Amino acid sequence: PQAQEAEGLLINGNFETAPRKVNKTLIVGRHASASQNVSVRPGSLYALTFAATRTCAQDEALRIAVSPSLSAPADVAVRTLYSADTADTWAWGFRASSPVAQVTFSNPGVQEDAACGPLIDAVAIKELPTPYPTKDNLIKNDGFEIGPQVFKNSSVGVLLPPKQKDVTSPLPGWIIESLKAVRYIDAAHFSVPAGQYAVELVAGRESAIAQVIRTVPNRAYNLSYVVGDAKNGCHGSMLVEAFAANVTQKVPFESTGKGGFKAASLRFVAAGVRTRVTFYSSYYHTKVTDGVSLCGPVLDQVKIVPMKL
Repeated sequence: PQAQEAEGLLINGNFETAPRKVNKTLIVGRHASASQNVSVRPGSLYALTFAATRTCAQDEALRIAVSPSLSAPADVAVRTLYSADTADTWAWGFRASSPVAQVTFSNPGVQEDAACGPLIDAVAIKELPTPYPTKDNLIKNDGFEIGPQVFKNSSVGVLLPPKQKDVTSPLPGWIIESLKAVRYIDAAHFSVPAGQYAVELVAGRESAIAQVIRTVPNRAYNLSYVVGDAKNGCHGSMLVEAFAANVTQKVPFESTGKGGFKAASLRFVAAGVRTRVTFYSSYYHTKVTDGVSLCGPVLDQVKIVPMKL
């Protein structure tokens, strides 16, 4: 098939208008797959965004492969439903290695019933620039403004799968190092502290993001960030834990579901030339409207600067 230019929806047009509904593709059995060729730039990082859900209450997964690329195939566990009333939207990152990449979605066939399988809807692609630290901030992509395409007519955000390394993460600069996903949210549908995007820690301690920065051993640094509420029906006592070197900070936030945020900061001393900074939510939360949809505190504006000597 003819290769498609890499920006926008693979199947149904661009993002100037809300994407049209396409016929949902049910991928049944381990020998069924759906694929499409895309024109890409070798060496560049891309994020695929797609809507997916399960058809049965079983151990269903969706396998994503890009050939050729520098990224190994990965399975997205669609058995965990983060949103109760609609299909989840996911993102997956890959680094291209040739001018044409074949994107393939398949069913690894781990569920028991052969008639069951993951259901996939609209698929989009976006080229992501490489973020760098600056003289004012050692954190890359500090406000999460570089990330996957968010469907304009979708109000559920984009889930970033667990175990994503920073070299191929759909959130450049950041590692999704947890067992469950984190949610990438946009200002059009959620309360975002600054800019257009932020991250929602939706699965308690199983939903963590991290970044490894370059540091000078024995030098003191200041880490600052904001935590808040996405204004998406997530109420209650929230607690975000931040880790930098050997320092831990717990930041409480009382959410009434009306948005808002608060700033926090901590001082740490680097032990080596690399320092890992990690954030996760201490508690599990679900929306008060249904008691099922996973939600949690929002993280934004992460900044690290050396302390003046």
